[in-house]
Amino acid sequence: MSAPSSVRGLGLPAQVKQAREALLALLRDADPRAAAWVEDIRRTRPKLPSVVVVGETNRGKSSLVNALLATPGLSPVDADVATATYLAFAHAEQWAAQACYPGQLAPVAVPLEELVRWVSASHELPEGQLPPRYVEVSGPIPLLERLSIVDTPGVGGLDSVHGELAMEAAANATALLFVVDASAPFTSTELQFLRNMGDRVETVLFALSKTDQFRGWREILEADRRLLAEHAPRFADAMIHPVSARMFEMAAKAPNEQAAAMLRERSGVAQLQGALQELLVGRSAMLGEANTLRALSSALGEQHTKLLGERRALSSGEAEAESLRERRDVLTAERRSSTRGWQLKLRGEIQRTRVEIGHEGARQMRDAQAHFRQRIDAAKRDQLAELPQQVDLALQSISHQVSVALAERLNQVTNVALAELFSAEELDVIRAQFARAGGPPVVLRPPDKRPPTAEDKLLVFMGVSGGVGAGKVAALPLAGVAILNPVVLPATIIIGLGAGWWMARTRRHAADKQHLKQWLVESIADARSTLDQLVAEQLIEAEQQLSLALDEALGRRIDAIEAELKEVDKAIKMGAQERAKQLAVVGKRLKEVAEGRDRAEALLARIRTLRDQG
Repeated sequence: MSAPSSVRGLGLPAQVKQAREALLALLRDADPRAAAWVEDIRRTRPKLPSVVVVGETNRGKSSLVNALLATPGLSPVDADVATATYLAFAHAEQWAAQACYPGQLAPVAVPLEELVRWVSASHELPEGQLPPRYVEVSGPIPLLERLSIVDTPGVGGLDSVHGELAMEAAANATALLFVVDASAPFTSTELQFLRNMGDRVETVLFALSKTDQFRGWREILEADRRLLAEHAPRFADAMIHPVSARMFEMAAKAPNEQAAAMLRERSGVAQLQGALQELLVGRSAMLGEANTLRALSSALGEQHTKLLGERRALSSGEAEAESLRERRDVLTAERRSSTRGWQLKLRGEIQRTRVEIGHEGARQMRDAQAHFRQRIDAAKRDQLAELPQQVDLALQSISHQVSVALAERLNQVTNVALAELFSAEELDVIRAQFARAGGPPVVLRPPDKRPPTAEDKLLVFMGVSGGVGAGKVAALPLAGVAILNPVVLPATIIIGLGAGWWMARTRRHAADKQHLKQWLVESIADARSTLDQLVAEQLIEAEQQLSLALDEALGRRIDAIEAELKEVDKAIKMGAQERAKQLAVVGKRLKEVAEGRDRAEALLARIRTLRDQG
């Protein structure tokens, strides 16, 4: 089903829409249940793009977020805000906030007036509460009806562990809003961060903040453009929006509407709001369509395999029947055997994964310990109090990287196990069955809940939503991300020190370098032990569930072969004229399905190219 000439002249969104409608119509005729599954995916896709706000310390990120949301003071403006805690803003009819502990504890309601106590290092948490992974704030803000915003306030700068966390968050958002200020051009660490982001982030916008405080901001703007062109050419053409959050806030106190309108205009905030919406809303819809196209391609692949079987049945007769019986017997024997080769292969791959992940985690822990020992030696006395929080961030970053590696390896294990059991043709059917099952083959459980104690060195969070270490960022719209792999196994492990700032307050002797080194060794040893234990538990659970899923896939394939045998028996009993007529019908449908799948894959490739170009 190649695109008609009338379609080729249309833009990509129109081509995607026409292809989606045509392919859905084709699928409805072939398999109404599969078509209903695709339509359900389209109905439930994420509707909103997400924007992650990052930047160096004291660049005015939170002030700008408050201005964008037209709600002064909503995101706490505090140089000591804890970098490990993200603020995620979403739309709701009524104001509400909750501290979230994904995969571990139920959310805790947070009064808005106490928000700063939950996210700021310079404030005490309410008595008896644990530090959250993120805080979700929702309210009747018009902008949030069209996009969601994540504020990543920072301590330590983009050359520290905070930079790694910011990079992880940004890489999973629809767009990154990078905030610099008008006091000076890009720093070397900011440029390095952007270079590192070059192949990981889809879209970047820049905000040049505090333009009301520096008369020479236009010269800084031009210097920033030159630096981007020279050191981060991937973003050389990105928009840089001059803004003043303070001027926007002053508009609310203006003596009359004319003065207020002038201040709002000069603040540049409205222009940035418009740019975000114009750039992201349409693109998010396109990436959402990519998920629909991927589902269509998967469903059409299944139909293609079934039609090939029908054509063989009509063409080969008894030879095809004998081939199917042999395949059925082989799969039945595999399923019944006590020494199943595929299960041994699966167990071997799981053990190899455990060794590889363990080595990688141990290496990163050793590197972190060496790094922080050097930091302790070089730190002044007033800098020592900040180090526990930096260790906390480092462990979160390491655990996220281990989590990503574990998820990738489990996907590889799945593919190895599937390839051991099924032919490439059969895999089209099996993967489509996995996809329609409503979830991946393996859904890992969270750890058993245990009450924390004051002496705990580690607070472990293990999410099972398949997201990143930033917690809420995992739940943000990731339209288009899942279009590359039809079998996905989520495995997210997040480990932190249970709030470095809490430990810095309760362990006063940590101000002494020798005691801090001892604390570092003990804490990282505990972290490594906990990480090893969690990985082992995840892999045991994964092996059990994957074995069950593959056994079920064998059963389904055997049932499908039985159904094909019945069709072959019917074909054998047909007369030559009737068989020829049926062959023509199947051949026509096979051609349409193959062309339809190729069309979906071609559009997916174009969408990926658009995404990669940012």
